[in-house]
Amino acid sequence: MAIEVFNRREIKYMLTDADREALLAIIDNYMNSDPFNKDGKTYSICNLYLDTDSDELIRKSLEKPAFKEKIRLRSYGQVGLGDKVFLESKKKFDGVVNKRRTNFILEDVYRYFDSKEIPDLDDPQGISSRVKMNRQVLHEIDYIMHFYPLKPRVFISYDRWAFFEKGNSDFRLTIDTNIQTRRTDLRLDSPAYGEQLLAPGQWLMEAKAFKAFPLWFVHFLSSRKIYNTPFSKYGTEYKQHLAKI
Repeated sequence: MAIEVFNRREIKYMLTDADREALLAIIDNYMNSDPFNKDGKTYSICNLYLDTDSDELIRKSLEKPAFKEKIRLRSYGQVGLGDKVFLESKKKFDGVVNKRRTNFILEDVYRYFDSKEIPDLDDPQGISSRVKMNRQVLHEIDYIMHFYPLKPRVFISYDRWAFFEKGNSDFRLTIDTNIQTRRTDLRLDSPAYGEQLLAPGQWLMEAKAFKAFPLWFVHFLSSRKIYNTPFSKYGTEYKQHLAKI
């Protein structure tokens, strides 16, 4: 989960309870569980999605352009002010996702959001002494932050099972449940809570790879008549938010 830069295709599928059980019944034959799924349990991911006051990024994304981008702050579970988090840019062009991230300390990134001033990475007593940061990624994100400008707009959390194919780290599967969203209390040091994004009995699966998906997975999808579906957590949240206005 600490990879800072990568490119891949991400295809999403909506599973029923029966689909999920059928997949879990065979997945150990082909894939290893993520180390963070200890004892077969999910791990929690929390995100703050950044956008303009007019929600410009997500509105553009929903128009299905050839190129789209998002900026988010991510933690694994609820964290404290002194804990490490990840500031990420996620861009998609022609079906290929490019994700770039840098480490941050939560209280430092809050300060960055408030001041709009990029941290001094050359200060020996500054932020770089507390966490290793990717300078290039930070400057790229800082440019986007000021170009729009951006601020935290939506909190989205979920519980995840993740799997890596045996002998092929290029192919990864994730299954998300308990997707919760809110537009208040936009902090990662607050507990995960909010409105449920999926109906009971629905599970969001993502297949992630740069190369072709393995045959066993293609056969599984075909046998269950599972088809890819466009689904964005942030996009779905935004459409539900608009429906309430």
